[in-house]
Amino acid sequence: MADGDTNGEPLNVVGKPFRKVDARAKCVGQTKFADDIMLPRMLACKILRTHEPHALIKKIDTSKAFALPGVLAIITGRDLPISYGILPVSQDEHALCIDKVRFVGDPVAAVAAIDEDVAFDAMNLIEVEYEPLQTITSIEEAVMIDEPRIHEYGDGGNVHKKVSLEFGDVEEGFAEADLVREDTFFYEGNTHLPMEQHAAVAHFDSDEKLTLWSSTQTPHYVHRALAKVLGLAASHIRVIATPNGGGFGGKSDPFNHEVVVSKLAMITGRPVKCTLTREEVFYCHRGRHPVLMHVKTGVKKDGAITGMHFKTFLDGGAYVTLTPVVLSRGAIHSLGPYRCDNVRITARAVATNTPPNGAFRGFGAPQVAFASELQMEKIAAELDIDPLELRRRNILREGDTTATGQRLTWSVGSEAVLDAAIERAGYEEKKRALAAELSRSEKRRGIGISFFFHGAGFTGSGEAKMKAQAGVEVTSEGRIRVLSGSTEIGQGTQTIFCQIVSDELSVGYDEIDIIDPNTSCVPDSGPTVASRTCMVVGRVLQLASREVKEKLLDFVAERYGSSEIVLRDGWFISGEKRLVSFSEAARAYLAERGPLRVDVRYASPPGIVWDDETYSGDAYPAYSWGAEVAEVEVDLDTFETRVLRITTAQDIGRAIHPILAAGQIEGGTLQAVGYGLFEELVWERGRIVNNRLTNYIIPTSLDAPEMDTIIVEKEYPFGPFGAKGVGELPMDGAAPAIAAAIFNATGALVPEIPITPERLLVALERRANAE
Repeated sequence: MADGDTNGEPLNVVGKPFRKVDARAKCVGQTKFADDIMLPRMLACKILRTHEPHALIKKIDTSKAFALPGVLAIITGRDLPISYGILPVSQDEHALCIDKVRFVGDPVAAVAAIDEDVAFDAMNLIEVEYEPLQTITSIEEAVMIDEPRIHEYGDGGNVHKKVSLEFGDVEEGFAEADLVREDTFFYEGNTHLPMEQHAAVAHFDSDEKLTLWSSTQTPHYVHRALAKVLGLAASHIRVIATPNGGGFGGKSDPFNHEVVVSKLAMITGRPVKCTLTREEVFYCHRGRHPVLMHVKTGVKKDGAITGMHFKTFLDGGAYVTLTPVVLSRGAIHSLGPYRCDNVRITARAVATNTPPNGAFRGFGAPQVAFASELQMEKIAAELDIDPLELRRRNILREGDTTATGQRLTWSVGSEAVLDAAIERAGYEEKKRALAAELSRSEKRRGIGISFFFHGAGFTGSGEAKMKAQAGVEVTSEGRIRVLSGSTEIGQGTQTIFCQIVSDELSVGYDEIDIIDPNTSCVPDSGPTVASRTCMVVGRVLQLASREVKEKLLDFVAERYGSSEIVLRDGWFISGEKRLVSFSEAARAYLAERGPLRVDVRYASPPGIVWDDETYSGDAYPAYSWGAEVAEVEVDLDTFETRVLRITTAQDIGRAIHPILAAGQIEGGTLQAVGYGLFEELVWERGRIVNNRLTNYIIPTSLDAPEMDTIIVEKEYPFGPFGAKGVGELPMDGAAPAIAAAIFNATGALVPEIPITPERLLVALERRANAE
């Protein structure tokens, strides 16, 4: 059976803009987020966080805090001595620091009190004596300073992890080149800034069973961390992922507040809630890694790439979290979507005394895409080749092989997206018109392009190792229940799952139910990250639905003595005769044969081979592809840049819900405009100074450019109805396209982002001095 149809029947739900299943509840205010949960006798929790960036804990005095009326419990690191982390290699965090703090915001103690005000006052009465240590706050310092070590593990000094890869003969590639260019780029990190702050509520009942409600993207990961740290049997822990008011990767890790409220609930016998302040979210955010990149590329006179050495240094912050995965993902994406047989990748992740960095939408690719695309602009200028033509000469096409050795066989939309974006934007005509202008205005207009790709799913063999599960169950009423551990973080997960199941089972969209992920009753579908939810979990649900359908078809055929039965529009049909409705057949099946539930594990597509040691082979099950044209206006009085229009074409396979897919693309593109131009973390001795919505600048509706979004559907045969990933791809293209447009407008290429007025002024002065 082809994934684009169901036994030749047209699709009724997939590809159509149905109302989101959770839309009405959110619009009328019925949706309960974690902070909305109120339980009888519930206590409030506040966490004391250090103001020291790096120090030994010499003494903690909680006596004054305990004396405050209304305080029921105070815990410190000694009460939670077992470490945890999201990866097997990153079990380096404690819910509360035991003997050392490693960044401003590291948690030291926690209070449970009758209300938030009392908890806050008690928190401030806790006295901590520190012995300050040398602070390491930058990539350069981390590379140079071996002692003191922030952690005792790693590859020496303050280096978390090293990756050194080589494909082909790089030195030979440089020797063949007519031009070898070297450039350095810096990508400053940024925070997710979801609308909803992190929150968690814990309840420990009289049977000594723990329930945690949390705004998390990874309920099963949190479940495992709680079992480890608290010493409880896994069967006595239930984690419920509440509807999530935005995550973007920032709610992927198990967090200290989730462990702390659970421990306090166990101690007090009462429910405990902790809702982080916006400032606390900045401290624990697991933001985008700052990356220092040095790129050396050799090209022929015609622009053909002969060799590349891509060197990166990631700032992992104070704890490992997902840094090793981000490092490897960035390494694989560092070449961009271009052909090159001779490649060397040298990547390092370092520890610093800053908040830990981890999963952020894009997951290592936006940083390297910025560097590789800007170097393409510089090479094009030096060779006097149009940037578009340079890309066309080097892009990966169907049938080509990537540097890691992956043959691009399925769903390769590289040429289609580039052609679509260029044509729709009128790029070539506009560029010629801008070149012909001899304007002396202080407002200069420019146009730029970027071309990018993004692996969908976990890196390399990650999806096969995860063995994500999901299931479909027929209820006693004859309805369908979707069972998945994937979380709804605003992207429409619940909606697209219902669409996939609806069309595979040929039943009405409104006959499908889906519950919030609850570890006691849904399988582990893996984390809601990595552009995998639709492609991987959606595929598993499609296969589970297919198996349910086959069981019911066999049952109905046996009952009615016919083998020529199809399921169409909610009816089992033989010829032109309706035999029985889906719900009637389902109820009869349950009555005669018992429960009908099918769980399916994800299996990698055939032929996928990956070597984790050499980073060679099939790096991802599939790639999504994108191209972007940005048009800007630069004010040479204020050096501010206004993005006028962005035209983007993105190949995401079949769009299960076109409006939601377009919303994902446009939302991600606007986020990329934000980190490209505005979002700048300001530091002072390891402390984030601009840790409020009032001073951390993001684009508003007034900054949003006109957007023209083109969805290209190169169907992927192993995704649900041909779908691939869409969540992360939109983050990769806008910043380099904007930088290229500024270059086109001013002749200055800014090698750092965000491209603030100050940085643009420096670039313009540097250009003037070089002339």
